[in-house]
Amino acid sequence: MKIDPIDIILKFYPDDTPQRQMLLKHSRQVRDKALEILRSLPPENAENGELDPDTVAAGAMLHDIGICRCYAPGILCNGPEPYLAHGIIGAGMIRQLDPELEVFARICERHTGSGLTADEIRCQNLPIPEQDYLPETKCEKLICLADKFFSKSGDMKEKSISHIRKSMEKFGAGPMKRFDDLMKEFNLIR
Repeated sequence: MKIDPIDIILKFYPDDTPQRQMLLKHSRQVRDKALEILRSLPPENAENGELDPDTVAAGAMLHDIGICRCYAPGILCNGPEPYLAHGIIGAGMIRQLDPELEVFARICERHTGSGLTADEIRCQNLPIPEQDYLPETKCEKLICLADKFFSKSGDMKEKSISHIRKSMEKFGAGPMKRFDDLMKEFNLIR
């Protein structure tokens, strides 16, 4: 799907603030990583257009659009909602803007961690609706994976796989297995 994600971002971030600059930097990093992974895949992995580069690029640019309504002062977010909800909030923002952008709404709500299950949400008493938010399409999975390589805080440099794995260990075996499965699916580990 061909859209201009910057036009959408500017609707929700009209002022050139440090928050918008940080969002754009992070989103570009995730976009570039997703496209790098996509280019490294055998051509048959992009069959039937599920990994269309334009959709991947736009989805990566929009995946964190909901941070403006969340509270995480360390990354310049001063909204009222819990940061963990940023993907769900972003999905709602995109759906409200244009229901035909559903592919991007799904990317927003399914990129957190390596996806979240209803059971994890319930057991950890997480502040989001109790349902599965697991990436399902190849595009959702690719952007979820690419996002793990970059943080919106600190030096914002690309993380090593060992650094990502170490930071994910605290979330338990399920998220770690999903991360490893994504790494295998996109040929980043054997």
